[in-house]
Amino acid sequence: GLKHRREVAGKSAIFNGEHFVLEETDWYLLNLFRLWWHYGISFLRLQMWVEEVMEKFMRIYKYQAHGYAFSSLEELLRSLGGDAFINMTQRSVAESLLEVGITQRFVDDVIAAVLRSSYGQSVLVPAFAGAMSLAGAQGSTWAVEGGNKLVCSGLLKLTKANVIPARVTGVSLHSSEGRALYQVHYEGSEGQGSAFYDMVVVTTPLHPSRCNFTFENFEPPIADFPGAFQPSVTSVVHGYLNSSYFGFPDPKLFPFASILTTDTPDLFFNAMDNICPVNISAAFRRKQPQEAAVWRVLSQQPLDKQQLKTLFRSYYSVQVTEWQVYPRYDAAKTLPPIVLHENLFYLSGVEWVASSMEMIAVAAKNVALLAYNRWHQDLDKIDQKDLMHKVKTEL
Repeated sequence: GLKHRREVAGKSAIFNGEHFVLEETDWYLLNLFRLWWHYGISFLRLQMWVEEVMEKFMRIYKYQAHGYAFSSLEELLRSLGGDAFINMTQRSVAESLLEVGITQRFVDDVIAAVLRSSYGQSVLVPAFAGAMSLAGAQGSTWAVEGGNKLVCSGLLKLTKANVIPARVTGVSLHSSEGRALYQVHYEGSEGQGSAFYDMVVVTTPLHPSRCNFTFENFEPPIADFPGAFQPSVTSVVHGYLNSSYFGFPDPKLFPFASILTTDTPDLFFNAMDNICPVNISAAFRRKQPQEAAVWRVLSQQPLDKQQLKTLFRSYYSVQVTEWQVYPRYDAAKTLPPIVLHENLFYLSGVEWVASSMEMIAVAAKNVALLAYNRWHQDLDKIDQKDLMHKVKTEL
């Protein structure tokens, strides 16, 4: 029942701190010519590489439609793309792209800009995460009319889930008639409470900076997983863009709605874009470049007044949100487990493969199928080999 939010046209460009290294135009053929002129056929090689990865990744939907599940991230990846997919979580996207003939200049300009915008990190992120990020940058994704949060609220309504408005503080292990029983502890507006469950899915990231979340009575103990999360700052600014900083003294001539940046030490922001409302009427139009508009600026540190003055001639308001948004992909080289205990599952570990709404949705369905198959002892549906052949046979 969700609707696709209407697209609002807007051109993009890549800024290196001094000038734009690549500018999008209104003409598709001219854009292709500019890519070829600057980077040769690197953009075609990139498209072929991403399409090959995504074609194999899409197999997961066939597997899940037939009820198959995987007990580890390694088994899931191996079923989709063999050991090559697992290797893609251990080597950088830059290394993988250079290996298929993409030029260093293209990596430094375009790939770096996309990854700074999406993950706030460099081209040293793992190849699989990089491929997912680059796939999302090709324009095939879409937003929900009214806001992407409606995906979550819609799922809660559809499943008729019983939601307890409280923060979970820990899980303790008990036993009943020889089987595991999990006591979930929480605290809400009415104080502390707990409840017993046959199955538990942990969705909060289990990394060292987690706060006041414990596992009790487990042997061996469930420890923190190695790794850290990348801090990110989102500044929503209502103001007048300082187009002179980008080489356009006349603001009326500034043509871009989205600005990506290369990995340049002096650049204090990762990307910025002229954002649209979550509900877009048929009469909606973007503000003219000389008018006050709402811009979203992504950075790794909060912007100080001088930096805001650099980007904006003046502004009415600034709203800042700091959050731990994505895994810092250079911080861990092993993938977290899915099964923490007999019927205790971990969902967020998939973010260390790649972090996106789609990856979380795939991981959630995998955990649901895994829990169901384990509960009913349907082991033929777990970690099966040569699934493409099995699925074709079932069809």
